[in-house]
Amino acid sequence: MNTTPSSRGSVLRLLFVTFLVLSIVDRAVLLAWSPGSLAATPWELPLVFAVGAGLDAIAVTWLLLPATLYALFAPQRLLASRAQRVLTRALCFAALGAFLFDLVAGWVFWEEFTARFNFIAVDYLVYTTEVIDNIVESYPLVWVLSGLVGATCTVYLGVRRWLEPRLERAPKGGRWALVPFVLIPVLGLCFVDGSVARVSSDRYRNEVAMDGLYNLFAAFRSNTLDYGQNFAGLPEDEAWSRLHGLLASDGLEFASDASDELRRHHPSRGGEQRSNVMMIVVESLSADYLEAFVQDGKDLTPNLDALVQESLVYTNHFATGSRTVRGLEALTLSVPPTPGRSIVKRPDNEAMDSIGWQFRDRGYDTRFLYGGFGYFDNMNHYFSGNGFDIVDRADLAGDEVRFANAWGVCDEDIYARTLKEADASTASGKPFFQVVLTTSNHRPYTYPDVIAIPPGTGREGAVAYTDFAMGAFFDQAKQRDWYDDTIFVVVGDHCASSAGRRDLNLERHRVPLLLHAPGRIEPGRDDRLASQIDVAPTLLGLLDFDYTASYFGHDLAGPGEDRAFIGNYQTLGMVRAGRAVALGTKQGVQGFRFGADLELVDAPVDADLLGLTIAAYQSAAQALTTGKLKLKREALVARR
Repeated sequence: MNTTPSSRGSVLRLLFVTFLVLSIVDRAVLLAWSPGSLAATPWELPLVFAVGAGLDAIAVTWLLLPATLYALFAPQRLLASRAQRVLTRALCFAALGAFLFDLVAGWVFWEEFTARFNFIAVDYLVYTTEVIDNIVESYPLVWVLSGLVGATCTVYLGVRRWLEPRLERAPKGGRWALVPFVLIPVLGLCFVDGSVARVSSDRYRNEVAMDGLYNLFAAFRSNTLDYGQNFAGLPEDEAWSRLHGLLASDGLEFASDASDELRRHHPSRGGEQRSNVMMIVVESLSADYLEAFVQDGKDLTPNLDALVQESLVYTNHFATGSRTVRGLEALTLSVPPTPGRSIVKRPDNEAMDSIGWQFRDRGYDTRFLYGGFGYFDNMNHYFSGNGFDIVDRADLAGDEVRFANAWGVCDEDIYARTLKEADASTASGKPFFQVVLTTSNHRPYTYPDVIAIPPGTGREGAVAYTDFAMGAFFDQAKQRDWYDDTIFVVVGDHCASSAGRRDLNLERHRVPLLLHAPGRIEPGRDDRLASQIDVAPTLLGLLDFDYTASYFGHDLAGPGEDRAFIGNYQTLGMVRAGRAVALGTKQGVQGFRFGADLELVDAPVDADLLGLTIAAYQSAAQALTTGKLKLKREALVARR
């Protein structure tokens, strides 16, 4: 006779303990995987596992909450039925499979972003087609899923000896034992946030201490962050006064005397030019890939390196963020990265003070060209509402697509369409302004078989193909009549990987910025600090446009103070003269210094830089909320 005790919470306790054990294994693997993470102080590693266990407990009890409520309130007769025993076995197997899937998915995400699931994962869940196609093209999915099923069977067989005797007996009592499974997620929701995982100054250890599922739940809850509630602040008048001092360093006059005025007048110095402009935004183009920046001997980018010799290149130019939409936001709006989602992905982002309107007002054909489907990351909506026509993958005819993968057509294909659009604009007698976004330098790293490195073998091949396509494009562009009257801007949207030991890693935000216009722009190197928000005013300065705009950036050919803005979802930074300040949630502030290698080293907070950093981000967030980054209604009516 089976005398094994059984209660309403028996199976839940089994799953709870199993999840914690698997999470311990997961942390050990990630610590071993992360360079230098095992070289922690004696108290850090225990904290990693202890804090992690607490977050694991919150995450798994949230996951099991529906089953907990069912076990708490279901009639005894139902729990004792044969159908219930079958259902319990199936649910137990499914839960174990979900736990293991979470581990494997977490490892894949870590390999790409060196982080637990976060807001990026939330964004990707919205675009299931691209993400699923990317996974299918990047990994041997049949083998992975087969391995998952096999591992789930193995784990289930391991717990079956404990499970089966309890299923043979009707559960008796045990409602009180279920109370912790209700209290843990509720108390965790009310009193715990991700900051408890900050157990070290090393970001890797902090990420390992985090639970991926917990982070995913948290990202769903707080995909947008209110600056005033989360970050260090200044009195409003002081913030605007400091910002005005920063912006006025280039000598431009504000459009009004209002204390919160952003718009400044940029006068023409000798008459506006009507040259064409082609801004090529290259996916994941880290500066470190170019020999002009790092002499690593790999010779992956001979065409870009040759282009550097013929261009004005900014050697200390930084991406404001770590995602494409952050780069597009900075390049088109000249605004620092506000906390939370990019403006490109936010609602009510039409009629912003975009560079697109500056060209459209002057009769230019303005287009955003993208090799993927522009609904991804809300790009089509953003660009169409801010002065651009759209050309994306949906507009390409069958004979225009030579090769495509999950993210879009290959770079050669989108460049070919770009040339067609430029030819058509020229034939109609109109100048053009194009923003071209490439896709090939992205996992799954597949591309036409036209270079020595086989497709799908890794990032280096994708970089080499990106360079090949760029070279072929310029070879064809040089044959066009419009080439000599075109300014080309080549800029990376973000680095291939921005993750490092700190929340912000300056050296992993450096992307190339090349201005190419033979006979017009003198080739050379400019080492001043700059970031993507400086591109729009620099470009308009080259064309000598007379305009008024709310840009935070400045013309790099002018006298403005060297500084750069970098950030991510919840850390906002500013760098200037070898010093840096980072603003974190819960009003956190960090100070750093850096040298030629750009590595940030802890240092006392520079008080003046801190004030400017707060002023810039606080005012940008307020301007976004109050609509000061939008065009005035009468101006918008005139534009449309």
